[in-house]
Amino acid sequence: MIISQESLQLLLNGLGTTILIALTAGVGSIVVGTLVTAARVSPIPILRRAAFAYAQFFINVPLLALLILAVFALPAAGIILPLVPTVIIVLTVYEAAYVAEALRSGVNTVAKGEVEAARALGLSMVQSLRYVIVPQSFRSVVQPIGNVMIALAMNTALAAVVGVLELTSRVNSVNLVHAQPILFYTSAGLVYMAIALVIGVTTGVVERKVAIVR
Repeated sequence: MIISQESLQLLLNGLGTTILIALTAGVGSIVVGTLVTAARVSPIPILRRAAFAYAQFFINVPLLALLILAVFALPAAGIILPLVPTVIIVLTVYEAAYVAEALRSGVNTVAKGEVEAARALGLSMVQSLRYVIVPQSFRSVVQPIGNVMIALAMNTALAAVVGVLELTSRVNSVNLVHAQPILFYTSAGLVYMAIALVIGVTTGVVERKVAIVR
């Protein structure tokens, strides 16, 4: 079977949108997740409770429900955004909860003596988090955060449900024309697998470079 140039272009456009969503939401979720972790381990009780509530909310609410809520409920509330930015924002805040949990487990690996040494040197709590605790935490949870990024890349397929023309949506459209579901959906699965493989290999390289030698 020969795929038309137009169909191939549609699939490439869909792949580009998928990669754009995954990269942008991935960076955003790491930034937001780091802030949530800092709040979670801060000495201020209200920040700890707010960060805990944030993580529990997004971990226990289905992503699809959040996407539908954002796409259909926010315009009703007067907040109107294009579909792609809306999906990126939802994926960012959703995956940030998982990044925060992974990073918090890394915080637990930082020796108490190192934290006390940082405070003894005159660093404030914020400075201790910035220069000592968070950097070391990242080094010990590279692989778990990589797994979150892989899950994020797979979750981009849910954007098709709310009308974003990403890879899965484009495959649906092209399959309606060519009626070759096994070919197209198997190919789409292989593409997602390749994306996961790239993230996994990259994570492995980063993990080896920043590994803590004890």
